[in-house]
Amino acid sequence: MHNSLWDTTTISYTGCAAQVFFFLFFMSAEFSLLTIMCYDRYVAICKPLHYGTLLGSRACAHMAAAAWASGFLTALLHTANTFSLPLCQGNALGQFFCEIPHILKLSCSHSGYLREIGLIVFSGCLVFVCFIFIGFSYVQIFRAALRIPSEQGQHKAFSTCLRHLAAVSVVISTGTFVHLKPPSISSPSLDLALSVLYSVVPPALNPLIYSLRNQELRDAIRKM
Repeated sequence: MHNSLWDTTTISYTGCAAQVFFFLFFMSAEFSLLTIMCYDRYVAICKPLHYGTLLGSRACAHMAAAAWASGFLTALLHTANTFSLPLCQGNALGQFFCEIPHILKLSCSHSGYLREIGLIVFSGCLVFVCFIFIGFSYVQIFRAALRIPSEQGQHKAFSTCLRHLAAVSVVISTGTFVHLKPPSISSPSLDLALSVLYSVVPPALNPLIYSLRNQELRDAIRKM
């Protein structure tokens, strides 16, 4: 934000490391929390009588702590490995923020590069497991919602889930497209645009997605 406001394109080495750490930390923690929120909806709709037992204050505190701890550990491993690599290709990043793939392009350590690829694959597997869990949970949720006899009850169940589904879809679709796009369509301008897409769009949409439950906000949007 400081660089944007003052029209500068430099960042210190420690500042770059801090930026990578906090970016990965918040992204990882957000996806963990989205997975936990999915479990919350699953219990609320599929096992409502057990909600107080399965999701008491102690369980919620443990899950929140696990989400933040997993985000911290993921960010620490990636940041420590990336910034332990010797850089021999200059110090100019073709990006508007410090992003690991662009930092790796400046490295001349083959073993460190392979370690980071291994960490990325491991993190990708964890994300995939969370994605499978979310998908399986929503299959059960929709099956349970469709069995609700009243139309009002079905509407309440679906409206509870749609905001969460929207947030999950935005995070997964943008991140997946950025990191799994074919190399044949890669270009500096496209990489820049896609980085804006997955680093700016989800956080910008989150307040709107989660606020649409507020009746006053919906009335204000209708007036606009």
